Amino acid sequence: MSSAFSAATCSPLLQHGEAANRSALVNASADPTPDADGGAYPLWRTALTLRWLSLLAVVLAVAGVMITLGVWQYDVYESKTASATAQRATAPPVPLKTLFAVNEGLPAKAVGRRVSVSGTWGPAADQMFVADRQQDGRDGFWVITPLMLSPDSTESAESPDTPPTNPAADKASGAVLVVRGWVATPTDPAAAPPSGRVDVVGSVIASEAQDSSGAAANSRILPSLRIPTMVHLVDYQLYDAFVVQSSATPPVANGPITIPPPAPPTDHAGLRNVAYAVQWWIFAAFALFMWLRMLIDTHRTTRPTPGPSTTPPAAATPQTATIDSPPDATSDAHARSDADSAAVTPQPDRGARL
Repeated sequence: MSSAFSAATCSPLLQHGEAANRSALVNASADPTPDADGGAYPLWRTALTLRWLSLLAVVLAVAGVMITLGVWQYDVYESKTASATAQRATAPPVPLKTLFAVNEGLPAKAVGRRVSVSGTWGPAADQMFVADRQQDGRDGFWVITPLMLSPDSTESAESPDTPPTNPAADKASGAVLVVRGWVATPTDPAAAPPSGRVDVVGSVIASEAQDSSGAAANSRILPSLRIPTMVHLVDYQLYDAFVVQSSATPPVANGPITIPPPAPPTDHAGLRNVAYAVQWWIFAAFALFMWLRMLIDTHRTTRPTPGPSTTPPAAATPQTATIDSPPDATSDAHARSDADSAAVTPQPDRGARL
């Protein structure tokens, strides 16, 4: 009987508590509250407010000006570079020996410069040819003739009637290999070197890359224009460069076809303008970054004010009733039974026993 009483008393209370908990969970899931960091409020809504759109317009305008300034500085750099490169190729010729000596390596500043050299053409036996060179769509050869430099390479060419100077003295001064022009075959009569002294004006070029075949030079017809290969074919010092002839004094009537010199290397000038351009572009990127950074910080720290909602307010979560266990009926019954027994049991009469 006591167990039935306990179950009947506790069951309605437990059922009421479980129902209240389920109702609270449903209400909580149906009406989320934005977190303090704005997690439930999207960032793009903050960005589309009038304040942030206005600030973005200002930042974009400033960044556009900075980008334009950077482009302008880069254009200045390109203009200076083109001018310096063209000046190198069109400047008045200077004596070759003022750029570097015969026993020195070719400096970068000398490549593409117009130079003047004076001397005597070397013998035909020292002449070389570079194969697979095109001229007006035809394959042929470049004629490479050593020019034995006089002790003073800036002197004017002597008259044809003037006897030549001592060849041994010219050989001691070294020689420079001159690309005199193009011929169809090595046996072309135009390839024969002229006699007498000559003044040559031309452009300095460097050796070509290593020939892909890698074959050693065993003749005077070579696959590439290289000082390291040609220096072994003569018995005198050579300048570490070639001169592509553009004119000679006295001129030769039936000589090789003059070839245009290769384009000079780019002479980078105005590198400071490149630094300025990069600086302006960094400033533009930094302005955009700061706008985004301030937007994110404001979004995280400012709790948005919720607007009117059609969803009914969530009911307060009821507290689960605490059910105190009723006193044990069985224990009470035993206690009452013991008390009744104590009251009914007669006490022994001590006086009668005496």
